[in-house]
Amino acid sequence: MADGTPTHLEAWNLQLAEFEESSRVGPARAALGRMRRNKLLLLGTALGLIVLGAGVLGPIISGADPAFQSFASTLLPPGSEGYLLGTDHLGRDMAVRVFIGIRVSLMVAAGVTLLSLVLGLVLGMFGGFLGGWADRTIRGAVDFVWGFPLILVAVLFAGGLGEGLFPVILAVGLVNTAAIARVVRGEVLSLSEREFVEAARAGGLSTARIMWRHLFPNILAPALVLASYYVAVAIIAEAALSFIGLGAQPPTPSLGGMVSDGRNFLQQNHWGATIPGITIVLLVLAVSLIGDGLRDVFDPRLRHEAKGVDEE
Repeated sequence: MADGTPTHLEAWNLQLAEFEESSRVGPARAALGRMRRNKLLLLGTALGLIVLGAGVLGPIISGADPAFQSFASTLLPPGSEGYLLGTDHLGRDMAVRVFIGIRVSLMVAAGVTLLSLVLGLVLGMFGGFLGGWADRTIRGAVDFVWGFPLILVAVLFAGGLGEGLFPVILAVGLVNTAAIARVVRGEVLSLSEREFVEAARAGGLSTARIMWRHLFPNILAPALVLASYYVAVAIIAEAALSFIGLGAQPPTPSLGGMVSDGRNFLQQNHWGATIPGITIVLLVLAVSLIGDGLRDVFDPRLRHEAKGVDEE
């Protein structure tokens, strides 16, 4: 089409060409080749590795105690008196605290993603494929959770379970589960009408075997792409909850908590809030670029649109 939007025939031809490429070199190598050619994915991966390296290796290389206080060296700017990123209002080393804050954010994001991906896949697959009362029950529960604001859910869990990271992981994971389950259910409903599923049913395969062998491999890629997007949501949510005091509790450093502490001393030294804020932005940017790159790699229609724009 003239506007670069793919028609059904063009999208089908593109999928056929990719199927032929996968048959020739193997699906794993074909996908890896597309990843190597995707600039967003490469940029996000490079940025993510830098931030991840800082979080993993930074505290080891620094060797400083994130809880050590030096009241003679408070609110120092970056580079002063041997402090790479300066100090906060209690004289604590900002660099090692930021490094550990990255660890906390990534740990929460990993826990949230694992929880939401597993539950979202299970609920979405069972609801979409079984239908009937199972679908209505799961869809009702998903819509109920999805209807509540994330912060409100986290506050409720924090009130019942206490402050800390576990309520944050549970609250954000449940809300993200609702989003993933909705998408997985839609994919399963579409796949259930395909010929290979009908053939599996006619062949007498059990429901569990059809879901595991025929549905799960086809919905895993879009579910992973969606989960990569919600990694960024988890990082932002953890920072926001820590900012209001519901996330990581002292003496454990967190990026949101450091922004909250630093905002009270912006006139004396803005770096206490600026540095952890920039770190949150870099984390979210890296994850978002990786998610966009994975979406482009695994969605042939988007790649066709990008190709049409490039040709114009």
